[in-house]
Amino acid sequence: MVREEPHTVSIAVEAHLNLVLPDTPYALWARGELDGHLDLPHERTRVEIIGGEIVVSPAPAFGHGGIVQDVVERVTEARLTDPAFPWRCVQGAGLDVVSVHDGYVPDLMLLDAEVFAAARRDDVLYLVPDQVELVLEVTSPSNAGNDRPGRDGRKRTKWAGYARAEIPYYLLVDRDPAVARVTLYSIPDPGAGAYLHRDVWDFGETVRLPDPFGLDVPTAGWRPWA
Repeated sequence: MVREEPHTVSIAVEAHLNLVLPDTPYALWARGELDGHLDLPHERTRVEIIGGEIVVSPAPAFGHGGIVQDVVERVTEARLTDPAFPWRCVQGAGLDVVSVHDGYVPDLMLLDAEVFAAARRDDVLYLVPDQVELVLEVTSPSNAGNDRPGRDGRKRTKWAGYARAEIPYYLLVDRDPAVARVTLYSIPDPGAGAYLHRDVWDFGETVRLPDPFGLDVPTAGWRPWA
C-alpha cells in the first residue's frame, strides 16, 4: 500500500495562510471538494485555482456587478430581437482549465445555446474550455493582477490560462482608475500562453464584439473603482 502524503499549500486572500490538504488544490477543486476544506467566512466568496495557488476573493462590489449585468442585458436584448441569436450567458459557474490544472470562476461566459442546453441537461459540475467562446473578467482592487497579462517572473495569470486553454475571446474590463478601459483579446497561442491580438476601448466608448457575436456594448455608465 502506498501512503499518500498530505499537500501543504498557501491560500492567497488578504494574507497567505498555510493549509494541509489531502490532495492537490486543483484535484480537490475539480471534484468539488475544496470548499469543504476551507474555513470560508461566507458562501459568497469565490474560490479559484490560479497558477496552482488557491485564491479566495470576496463578493464583487456593486459597480463590478453592474458592468457584468450590462453585458448580460445586451445578450438578452439580442436574443429577444433575433430568435436565431445563438449565444447564452453563464454567471458564477466554474471553468475547469484542465490543460494547466487551474480552476477559474469567470465573471461571465458566453457559449453556444446548444452547448448550454447540453451542459444543463448533463448537469455538469463545471464547464470546460471547448464549450466556451468568450470569457469576461472585471478587475477588483484585491485581485486585478490575476486577470491581466502576467509580468516576467510572476506566476501564471488567468489571461495566460485562458490563452493556453484556447478560449477564443477574453474580454477584460479594467476598473483601475489608472487604466479605465476595456480590452478584447483574441487569437490565443496555447504554446506561448498568450493572446496575439487585442482591441481596446476607453470607458465611455461603445465596445464592439465582432462576429460571431455582432454585439455593441455601451460603456457610458462604467466607472473605475473608488
